[in-house]
Amino acid sequence: MPATASSKLAPRALYQEVAEHLRQQIFARELEPGSWIDELKLCADMGISRTPMREALKVLAVEGLVTMKVRRGAYVTEMSERDVREAYQLLALLESDAAAQVALHATDDQQQELSALHAELCSKVQQREAFFAANERFHFLLLEIEGNRWRQQIVTDLRRVMKLNRHHSLFKQGRLSDSLLEHEALMQALMKRDADETRRLMREHFEHGLSAATQV
Repeated sequence: MPATASSKLAPRALYQEVAEHLRQQIFARELEPGSWIDELKLCADMGISRTPMREALKVLAVEGLVTMKVRRGAYVTEMSERDVREAYQLLALLESDAAAQVALHATDDQQQELSALHAELCSKVQQREAFFAANERFHFLLLEIEGNRWRQQIVTDLRRVMKLNRHHSLFKQGRLSDSLLEHEALMQALMKRDADETRRLMREHFEHGLSAATQV
């Protein structure tokens, strides 16, 4: 971020832009989980004062991406195995219920939208990062169709923090192909409007993801 960036940041406040910049650095592993955040160096790199940096770090702390330690400063949050398990368990509950509601109530157009995104997912199976992005869009589209904004917010927060996991399930060898097969079965249940089967398959999808993510 150049020193002149502040003149280009409207309509968002500077600290919001700084927070997004740091967020992307964390997701890209430019700032590693568990690492200390050198505020002075980052401020110099971005050409900003410490005030927007501190406000940005508060935002990231609320999101769970940053941990503030008394007299030690800010650190990128590191996920423990318990953190990973608890996040997957909550996602399984929230998203399986949402998927069942979508199976029952989605319009034909919404089904086709999901089908198109599934087709994109299939085309990206040899490209890990692209597959990861398409997979995330698919899950968020299910939530958008279901329409519970509180569920959407909780899942968004959980998925954001899950990106801190060093051993994300999709990073495991062979997991992309397995995940794709699970998505295929899930799509079939959704298209048949079988709510119970959709709920079961989504739960299994997360159970398999957790198993992969916790095998180091």
